[in-house]
Amino acid sequence: MAGKKKIARTRQNRNESIWGWIFFAPTLIGLLILNIIPIFQTIYKSFFATGAFGRGDQFVGLDNYIRMFSDSQVWQALFNTFVYAIIEVPFSIIISLILAVLLNKKMKGRSIYRTIYFLPMVAAPAAVAMVWRWLYNSEFGLLNHLLKLVGLGPVNWISNPNIALVSVAIVGIWSVIGYNMVLFLSGLQEIPKDYYEAASIDGANAVRQFFSITIPLISPTMFFVTITRVIAALQVFDVIYMMIDTTNPALPRTQSLVYLFYKYSFVEGNQGYGSAIVVLLLLIIMIITVFQNFAQKKWVNYN
Repeated sequence: MAGKKKIARTRQNRNESIWGWIFFAPTLIGLLILNIIPIFQTIYKSFFATGAFGRGDQFVGLDNYIRMFSDSQVWQALFNTFVYAIIEVPFSIIISLILAVLLNKKMKGRSIYRTIYFLPMVAAPAAVAMVWRWLYNSEFGLLNHLLKLVGLGPVNWISNPNIALVSVAIVGIWSVIGYNMVLFLSGLQEIPKDYYEAASIDGANAVRQFFSITIPLISPTMFFVTITRVIAALQVFDVIYMMIDTTNPALPRTQSLVYLFYKYSFVEGNQGYGSAIVVLLLLIIMIITVFQNFAQKKWVNYN
């Protein structure tokens, strides 16, 4: 009797394992086809120079990497990418967390406010860029119109090399606030209300409760948001491509590594050199991600 039960249990475990792999297979196949295989193809192509008319690639070894490390455009694009990430990531996280805390409280129209803040995330990037380009327009833009009302002169928001990258980063912040806010809301709703009630009894005010209860207990969500936002910010392309024209004098001070990859690979047709730039970005993201995973042991609370 015990032997039959053991056989039945073994058969059930085998069936569950098979069904588990069946459900997991589409994700695994998609990951391999869309992510893993392209990574190795990109690394392989970085050792080649694209032949005439995109054919007959020639093996050049490390020539693309040697050229890349002596290319001032690459270093400027790397600097631009880091500046964009330094601006976009912390501000988007801080603003999203504050909004999530406010919208987690009972208030009239809470669902409407949540929807409004999340709308930029579902809007088409092209539409977002067009709206912000109109807002930033140096002659007819709303921002310069408001500055004129208070007696200030117009600002070249996206054509001034000194502020163009900041202007682009503001668009990036605005675009991701809603997504980050939803993640923080899910984390806040997992915190037991008893903690806040006990803190109130002990005399802790709202600010003390925020830093002593909310921040530690939501730290796993903050870690996830931080690591995903850093990766996304280092891969910024669409907002720069759609807001900064090729004739814009601010382009050298705003183009990212991914933009440079697009320029060399698809505009100039040098896919080998473009692949080398992507490999550099891949290594940077890997190093930063590993560092974040080690650092999270110091500040993320999983209890």
